[in-house]
Amino acid sequence: MKATCTPNLCALTHIGARMNNEDDYAFLKLRDAYYIAVADGMGGHATGEVASRMAIETASAFIRENYETGMDWLNLKFLLRLSHDLAHSRIIENAFGEREGMGTTLISAVIRGNDVFIANTGDSRVALIREGRTIARTIDHSLVQRLIEEGRITEEEAFGHPASNYITTAIGGRNPLRVNLYRWPARLGDVLVMSTDGLHDYVRWGEIEEISKAGNAREIAFKLLERALEVTRDNVTIAVWKW
Repeated sequence: MKATCTPNLCALTHIGARMNNEDDYAFLKLRDAYYIAVADGMGGHATGEVASRMAIETASAFIRENYETGMDWLNLKFLLRLSHDLAHSRIIENAFGEREGMGTTLISAVIRGNDVFIANTGDSRVALIREGRTIARTIDHSLVQRLIEEGRITEEEAFGHPASNYITTAIGGRNPLRVNLYRWPARLGDVLVMSTDGLHDYVRWGEIEEISKAGNAREIAFKLLERALEVTRDNVTIAVWKW
């Protein structure tokens, strides 16, 4: 297991119930902000690991080199979007031979004071939780999410759905790249939870909200991991930031 913890943050990744870990994460201290990224690779043994690491390295290096102090929302949106574009291009360029078909989800967050800026591709997830209730959440790029939006299944029916592992866009995937961008205001006591589907596809969201109510970032992250490992059949990666 790999973990990084500070007073406000705890990020960790665990092999879970798999033979190898295709998840990865990054954490950077920027000039006046922090950057966190989480990725869940796909494409079979070894290639998923390569894809997630490649996306994380490409995106985080770009952010480190190009982020500017006090960058406004318009430019920050462009920066986050371009970091996903570059990761997408790099994986496509390297997806040949044994690596053909590899791809990954990618969620990126820049936290500056009480503002959080998010970019999302795939079905890894970011949520802002306040007093045990989700205030804002990214929308998964998945077949299950599409079924919810079309009214064919409910949120409750989506949990454990047999099509839960089908995503509709990915970094390096064959479908057109989609990057959703969000800006959320946080306040003291709020909790940001970033996770791969090894957590939120196996632990009900209400339970994730409940666990987020008590403790610091490290306590919350390890409690979420402990709960996930009781039920998951996947790798588990979690990043928790608490204001």
